[in-house]
Amino acid sequence: MEIQKISYLLSQMTLPEKIGQMTQIERVVTTPAVIAEYFIGINWPFEDAKPSDWADMIDGYQNAALASCLGIPIIYGIDAVHGNNNVYGATIFPHNIGLGATGNADLIRRIGVATELEVRAIGASWTFAPCVAGSHPRNTLMVTLFLQDGINNVVACAKHFVGDGGTDKDINEGNTIVSYEELERIHLAPYLKCLAQGVSTVMASYSSWNGSKLHSDYFLLTEVLKQKLGFKVMVPFKYKRFIEDLKSLVESGEEHRELGREAVRKSLVLLKNGKNVDKPFLPLDRNAKRILITGTHVDDLGYQCGGWTNAWFGLSGRISIGTTLLDAIKAIVGDKTEVIYEKTPSEETLASSEGFSYAIVAVGEAPYAETRGDNSELKITFNGSDIVTLVAEKIPTLVILFSGRPMALVAAWLPGSEGQGMADIIFGDYDFEGMLPVSWLKRVEQLPLNADADLYDPLFPLGFGLKLNSGGNSCPI
Repeated sequence: MEIQKISYLLSQMTLPEKIGQMTQIERVVTTPAVIAEYFIGINWPFEDAKPSDWADMIDGYQNAALASCLGIPIIYGIDAVHGNNNVYGATIFPHNIGLGATGNADLIRRIGVATELEVRAIGASWTFAPCVAGSHPRNTLMVTLFLQDGINNVVACAKHFVGDGGTDKDINEGNTIVSYEELERIHLAPYLKCLAQGVSTVMASYSSWNGSKLHSDYFLLTEVLKQKLGFKVMVPFKYKRFIEDLKSLVESGEEHRELGREAVRKSLVLLKNGKNVDKPFLPLDRNAKRILITGTHVDDLGYQCGGWTNAWFGLSGRISIGTTLLDAIKAIVGDKTEVIYEKTPSEETLASSEGFSYAIVAVGEAPYAETRGDNSELKITFNGSDIVTLVAEKIPTLVILFSGRPMALVAAWLPGSEGQGMADIIFGDYDFEGMLPVSWLKRVEQLPLNADADLYDPLFPLGFGLKLNSGGNSCPI
C-alpha cells in the first residue's frame, strides 16, 4: 500500500517538487514558509538549543510539510556524532577515537541506545553517524555494534564513503593515493559490516581517490557501492510526536551521564607512568597536602568536548551541562587537600615555599572540525608545551592531553561532558583500560601509517596501553 502511494505521489509531482524532496538545507535558512514554498524534504541543524526548543522547531517544520499539497513529511537529520551534541544539556560522550580505545562492545551498544533516545526526544529521525574508518577488527566491531544494537529507531548513516582515513598527510577533503586492492582491503572492509547490519544511508566522502573526487566517482559510488555491494539507497521515515520521548530523556538523563563517565574511564590510554616500573607515578594521592592544577584545558568544557559540540567547530567555556577536569578533581580529593588552580602558573606560585605534592597539567588542541583541523605539525597548541616544561621542571607532574590525534602521555582524547571519569582513573578508583585505536606517530611525514605497513615504526604501536601497576614506559620519550 505504501509503495503504491509513493508511486502515485511521484507520478503527480512537478520537477521543482522532486528537486525539493532531494534537497537538504541548514536550519539557519529554514522556516516553515521555506519548507512549504520549496517542497524541502530534508532539514539539517546548526548551533545549539534546548531539547524543547528543538522539538517545537521541528514540529513547526513538520506541520508545514504535512500541510502542503504533497503532504510528504520532512526528514530531519542531525550530526549526533558523540551523543546528541547539538543540544544544550545533552550527554556528550567521548569522540569516536576515544571509544575505539575502549574496545568495549557493551559500552558502545549502550552509548548507541542513549544517543538514539536523546535524538528521538527532539523529534529528529536521522543521524549522520557513525564515521567508518580503518579495517582493524576492534574498530570495525565498535561501529557495527553501534549500528546493530544501539541505533535502531533512528536512521543511521555510515560515512564517509570511502578512504577518509587514508588521505595524504591526513588532510580533510584530501587525496587517498592507493590501489583499488588496498582501498578495498583497508577502507572498504568496514562498510561491508555496516551494510550487513542494514544501515539505511551512506554518505559520500568529500575527499578524493587518486585525484578523483568521490562525489563524482561513478565507479565507487555506482559500480562498487550500489551494484557490487548491492546497496539500495533508502531512508525510511515515520513521523512521531516527541512528548513521550522527551519525558524519557529527562527521566534517564542521570543514567546517560553516568554512562558518559564510564565511557571516559574506559577510553583513557596511559602511555607513561613514572620513570621506571618500580616507581609508578599513578595513582595520585587524593589526600595530598597541596596540589597544583594548571593548563589551558583543565577548566574548559568546550575544549574538553571538542568539535561537533553545540556548534560545528566547537566552542570554549561552559558551553553546556557537564563536569570539567578541575570540577572532578575538587570533588574527589580530601577535605584537607589544598587545590591551587591557575590557568597559566606564575613564577611566584611555582616558587612557593609551601611546595606542592604534585601537579596536574591539562593541555591540548582547540576545538575543530573537518578542514579547520588540518595540521602539518604534531605540536600542542596555545602555550601548552611551555606550561608542561615550566611546571615539570619544579614539581612531579601528570600531563593529560585533550586531542583528536596523537601527541602526548595520558591520552584523554576528547572525552566529552563527564570529567569525573578522568578523576576516577588518576586517583586510582579504576585502572586504565584504554588501548590505542590508532598508531602513535613519531613524525607527521609517516601519515598515513597502517599497522601492517612494511616499514611500521610508530612511537607507540596500535593497541598500546599501560596499567596502573605496570609503571615505566617502553617507548623512547
